[in-house]
Amino acid sequence: MEYLYDKLIEYSLSDYYAYHMPGHKRNPSLTGAELPYNIDITEIEGFDDLHHAKGILREAQKRAASVYQAEESCYLINGSTVGLLSAVMGCTKQGDTVLMARNCHKSVYNAVFLNCLHPVYIYPEKVRGSEMNGEIRPEQVDALLNEYPDIRAVIITSPTYDGVMSDVAEIAKIVHEKNIPLILDEAHGAHLGFHSYFPANGNQCGADLVIHSLHKTLPSLTQTALLHMNGSIADRSSVRKYLGILQSSSPSYVLMSAMDECVRMLAERGETVFSEYAARLDFIRKKLRELQHMQLLETDRYDPSKLVISVKNTETVGTEKIFTGMDLYRCLLEEYHIQAEMAAGSYVVLITSPADSQEGFVRLFCALREIDERLQFKPQRNTSVSSERTEERENRQEWLSDKENAEGKNRNLCTEVVFLPWEAELRREEGAESVVWESAVGRIALEYTYLYPPGIPLTVPGERISGQVVNQIRMYGKMGFSIEGTEKKGQIKVLLYE
Repeated sequence: MEYLYDKLIEYSLSDYYAYHMPGHKRNPSLTGAELPYNIDITEIEGFDDLHHAKGILREAQKRAASVYQAEESCYLINGSTVGLLSAVMGCTKQGDTVLMARNCHKSVYNAVFLNCLHPVYIYPEKVRGSEMNGEIRPEQVDALLNEYPDIRAVIITSPTYDGVMSDVAEIAKIVHEKNIPLILDEAHGAHLGFHSYFPANGNQCGADLVIHSLHKTLPSLTQTALLHMNGSIADRSSVRKYLGILQSSSPSYVLMSAMDECVRMLAERGETVFSEYAARLDFIRKKLRELQHMQLLETDRYDPSKLVISVKNTETVGTEKIFTGMDLYRCLLEEYHIQAEMAAGSYVVLITSPADSQEGFVRLFCALREIDERLQFKPQRNTSVSSERTEERENRQEWLSDKENAEGKNRNLCTEVVFLPWEAELRREEGAESVVWESAVGRIALEYTYLYPPGIPLTVPGERISGQVVNQIRMYGKMGFSIEGTEKKGQIKVLLYE
């Protein structure tokens, strides 16, 4: 069996002289940098072409499909973003209607914009006692598919950035009854399905198109991902067409060899690697449950590789300072040199992988235990006392309750969709202005806003901005989070005339 990395190393040691791209000519002397120039080549004789794979790259992708139990797998050298764009655009025609989770990644919204799609949003339930988005319920999907019979594709995210998973198998069954494809953003679940400690992956659960970011939770290089295709409902040739349009015509052999080596590890040593990883992960999760004031968050359907530490209802001992997710994030970084993945209002997300060592997990627990000893639960306060902190807590509670209606569904932060994203772009020509957030309530957004990570939009062009979302953004700002997506900091572009 021929592996790409082995062949690249063999070629780098040969006497072939390069009168072709790339310009470094496999010679590091000009820069002096220790970069992998020796294996960075282009589509030369014997190394295949990703866009018309017939040799070693075709075999590498077939190997990935076998390991992930997919019918067909495609290398993505532009990350999961290009996989989501290609999947959504390949399964729809201009102007189609799609059912999509409101907590989808911004790349799904970009696909909606590019194909002028009509999105019907499905809202994840809220995890009680936290700010986390919960799962997408199969009965929600079923109800909306019956209500909107012109839906042509369903797009959901599982696991979420916080590790919450949905019942993909049941959702796939419901979606397939309508003979439409289920597109699963499983970017954060490339490690799923390789050990009983972890849930099954989307291919095993019947999703038609599954996108995995290898670099997020497995030993691969940043920007490497896979798009898997299954069944006959999705238009595979159309998806491949968009991959050819949207991916670079000069794919990196360094990145592709990293993918092949990652898959090679899974095939040859996956059982051992994941057994050891599961044991270490189980150890740290049990230890984290010993914390007195902070809490390890998890739901009934959950990816245990994500360590989500909640500081809700805590404050620093001897003060009245509320301890936030950003406080924990900065404390871990500055005092213990532990870099968390992200902070939310009241929790921190730490992403683990098989590359984490027992020593690394012990170091994390010792740091969190020390921080935990400095905290205390927030005592009950007189609700009549007016303060900025009290106002912020009330605003947050208003935001959460606004997302739960009588039927148990959640409503969008921006509750009214006035124009579709691509229609809003056309209306921009009629007049637009940037306003501060306090003046944005009731106005129609012309820009996306989001915290990055995770890149889930708080506002979408064409939606009327609610007071609840403004309160939430103000609260995030006071906690030290950076709101991304707008041209001007502290402002958002809105439609001048409706």
